[in-house]
Amino acid sequence: MTELKNQIIAEMKVKPSIDVAYEIRSRIDFIKQQLTNSGLTSLVLGISGGVDSSACGRLCQLAIEELNSDHNSDDYNFIAVRLPYSVQADEDDAQKALSFINPKTSVTVNIQSGADSIHTEVLKSVKDADLPETTAFNQDFNKGNVKARMRMIAQYEIAGLYRGLVPGTDHSAENISGFFTKHGDGACDLAPLFGLNKRQVRALAEYLGAPQDVYQKIPTADLEEDRPQLEDEIALGVTYDQIDDFLEGRDIDMSAEAKIIDTYNKTIHKRNAIPTPAC
Repeated sequence: MTELKNQIIAEMKVKPSIDVAYEIRSRIDFIKQQLTNSGLTSLVLGISGGVDSSACGRLCQLAIEELNSDHNSDDYNFIAVRLPYSVQADEDDAQKALSFINPKTSVTVNIQSGADSIHTEVLKSVKDADLPETTAFNQDFNKGNVKARMRMIAQYEIAGLYRGLVPGTDHSAENISGFFTKHGDGACDLAPLFGLNKRQVRALAEYLGAPQDVYQKIPTADLEEDRPQLEDEIALGVTYDQIDDFLEGRDIDMSAEAKIIDTYNKTIHKRNAIPTPAC
């Protein structure tokens, strides 16, 4: 178990402790370099109101401001995208996050019609094909993934229209647990928060000046309609503190450690490149 744990920690690249100012500087530089190398001029990121998108969004805005200053231009832009499904229950939190990020541009795309249309058409089509009916829970869970993928579709269309890259908010505490939708929020062009665990992302957000109720907000994916605002830690079966301690190489409860490793093993397919016969 210890050898496997060490291998996972090495893969996730989380440090036992961080210099917050250094991490902010290095990640802003990373974002600038990635955008410069691409030859594009925009960054497009969905903002939910949670700490991950808030921290990533602020880093992106600062990178854009520096690029414009470096080039004595106004050519570079960060586009923050609100992506509600109908009316978001915690919309006030999203607006607080936007005020903190202070994006150069902000747009809202309501994904409800797109997600509902795809989901309804799929259910109709599989019924017409006489496939076995699935459970209501399974349908709701998979509709949640449709919502996540629809949000990424919207971000990539905006990026295509305005010559942009799409950053992702994935950090190592989510990565280790596969707590993202494949080809949804797991799809991106760069991942500025990777190598940080959840408490370290919170530390960056606090240092950057986020309001306490943003960087301390209880995380929720809010994808399922039968279980709205379901807390991440309930869905995961372990706490972020336990995941963070694991990633920092600390001793944790053995049952929690076993759960983390089991979840890591079951979600390897989400992190690996698409397999081919040449692999």
